[in-house]
Amino acid sequence: MASANEWQVDLSKARVLLVNDDGLEAPGLKLLEKLVTPLAREVWVVAPEREESGTGHAFSLHRPLRLRQASERRFAVDGMPADAAIIGLGEVMRDNPPDIVLSGVNRGPNIGDDVMYSGTVGAAAEAAMSGFPAISMSLDRAPENEAKWETVERHMADTLHWILAASWPLGMVLNVNFPDVGPDAVKGVKVATVGRRKPGGEIAKGLDPAGKPYLWISSKRIYGDVSADSDIQATRDGYISMSPLTLDMTDYRHIAAAREKLG
Repeated sequence: MASANEWQVDLSKARVLLVNDDGLEAPGLKLLEKLVTPLAREVWVVAPEREESGTGHAFSLHRPLRLRQASERRFAVDGMPADAAIIGLGEVMRDNPPDIVLSGVNRGPNIGDDVMYSGTVGAAAEAAMSGFPAISMSLDRAPENEAKWETVERHMADTLHWILAASWPLGMVLNVNFPDVGPDAVKGVKVATVGRRKPGGEIAKGLDPAGKPYLWISSKRIYGDVSADSDIQATRDGYISMSPLTLDMTDYRHIAAAREKLG
């Protein structure tokens, strides 16, 4: 049983909020809704109106947001992923809040430094900061490969049951990545550290149709530490990776030294 500062969710009794960063009509969100609906008591969806990948935890502070009801318990927000989480928790489900928030399934990995840029993780982080259990989920995919949604479909229920069988501290995000392999090639679930690989490894230059120069930041990654226990290596090896992410960015290892240096 979870303590006062922990959470544990029985999915069969849970009201679930689904969010994402690929938009309301994204195949990963529709698949997540399809897979979770038979497992949960009630499922609600609040997602961006269109794709908002790479927006991280940004939210709309200087403009109004529009909320559109697409169908029963399905809503679109003309904002970013964190906006969708805020509106979902603070407006759509305000009177009957969810027991857990699931973000995804993103079409592409959110491993390594992706977690700092990811709208999928950002939406889950917003839920966690608001005091709700939160899981972000993504499907690894090489740029040249089609997304292997059948892998998610085969392993989603078991992965959720495996995670939810334990209790977890409030104020954290559990970040899950399915590997870029077929469903039969998945080796299991591995708890992994967050590796190092950031976008921006290449900047393309060109001219737009009006002849004006532009710069385009590519998604090519710059790799740093890829240790054996990292999420990067786990997915490379065919495992579903699960990384607990803390939202407290304080570097506790060096805080004493910093205080000493600054007096």
